[in-house]
Parts: sequence; C-alpha cells; structure tokens
Amino acid sequence: MDFVVDGRKVFAATGGVSFDSTKPVMVFIHGAGMDRTVWGTHARFFAHRGFAVLALDLPGHGRSEGGPLTSMKEIASWIVQVLDAVEVASATLVGHSMGGSVALETAANHPSRVDRLILMGTAPEIPVHPKLLELASEDPSEAYRMMTDWSHGDLGHKGGQRSPGTWVLKNTLVTFGRSRPGVLRNDLEACAAWDTGRQSAASLSAPSLVITGRFDRMTREKVGRELAELIPGAQHVSMPDAGHSMMNELPDETIKLMAEFVS
Repeated sequence: MDFVVDGRKVFAATGGVSFDSTKPVMVFIHGAGMDRTVWGTHARFFAHRGFAVLALDLPGHGRSEGGPLTSMKEIASWIVQVLDAVEVASATLVGHSMGGSVALETAANHPSRVDRLILMGTAPEIPVHPKLLELASEDPSEAYRMMTDWSHGDLGHKGGQRSPGTWVLKNTLVTFGRSRPGVLRNDLEACAAWDTGRQSAASLSAPSLVITGRFDRMTREKVGRELAELIPGAQHVSMPDAGHSMMNELPDETIKLMAEFVS
C-alpha cells in the first residue's frame, strides 16, 4: 500500500488484505536497519482476523522515500502523520527493538493516538558500542553480520524451524543487506542518543505488553523486564527459547501472545 506523508511516498504492507480504516488498526514498526518484511507472518495473521494492518517501511527504509529520521521523537511524530494520512484516529502499535522505542515515544507524546502497545526486545535506553557505530559506516557487511549473530538465540543459530528450508540467520542478513548506505549508522546513532525512555515509560497510560527473550544479547532480558516495571500496569512475558529477533525465531508463539493481548 502506497500513501504520502509530508510529500514523500510511504510503503506499508497490509497483510494481503485491503486496508480498511473502519476496523481496529495495528501498526507494526521495525527495528534499526530493517524493513517491513520482518513482520510478514504477523501482519498476515492479524489482517485475516479482523484487523487493518500497516507494517511500515520507515522513511529511508525499504520502499519508503526520503532520508531516515534522526531521533525517536521525530519518528514518533511521523507515526502520527501516518495515522492522519490513512484517516485513523488511534491504533495498536507493535514495535521491535528501535521500533519499540518509537512506539513508546509515540504513546508518551501522543497518548490519544495509541490504543495499546506491544513492545518486543525493547529497553528503557539503547547504548550502542562505538565499534559497532564505526563498522556501520566503514564496514556495513560486518556490522550486519555481528548484529545478526547477536540477534538470535540457540534456535536461530542451530535451526529447527517449522518450515523446511527456512534459514533465519540468512533471512536477517538479506534484510540488512537491502538497507541503503548510511541507514544503519543513522538508526544506531538515534538509538544511542535516545535519553527519554524511562520518563516516557513512566508516563504511559495505554495497556502495554512487553515481550522479552531469555537469549536476547541485544536487549538483555533484565532490561526488558525493567522497562515493564517502569510502565504502569504493563504485562511482561519472558520467552525462554527466544533471542532478540523473537518474532522471526518463534512466530507462532509471539503471535499467540499478541493475539491474547489485543483480544
């Protein structure tokens, strides 16, 4: 689905169903250096079960035009512009990693536009190692490899996917590889500069679900749990077999958690 925000084309996957703004809306927000394709299974599930779905390509990512935005609050304001463009008053926001931080800031700064929050692999702050920032500029392929390694637990590294021939690590590398020059560096700098997470989390009023993975080496489970404790009334679920890319490693299990929450 193509539409225009601030004069630039935005692309969002709708889960194979035409977008209908009269239905409950779910907006999926990807992480740093990624695109809408990380939500393929989840978008289709909810689109065929009574929801209108937008799995977004953030500006400068995937098929969306323009340069990448440089801060969580800037992206949060853009999310509100997306809702305006598709004539939606409010939506459930689903965010992974950096996308979870964007969802959190959207809910904190624009509370009337957010019905619920689902935050996956998300923390109150996102420190980024200087070496990773350097690699993102000088050797992006190595940065992609490192982040892919860190983003998956035992299941992702050893296999065991339900679909024959599916290789989770390669899929993640391919997704990173589609990223335009400079996008990962931009996203990581936005993550490193984000300093309002704790304050924003404490101010939230939307029902929230925080999902963490025991094998998450990008967002350690203890900081995900800490985020859930900061958000008033938040639910926290730990997935014992999941790493950071839990929605790719364990799609059925994450869908089940999400479906129970939104129902």
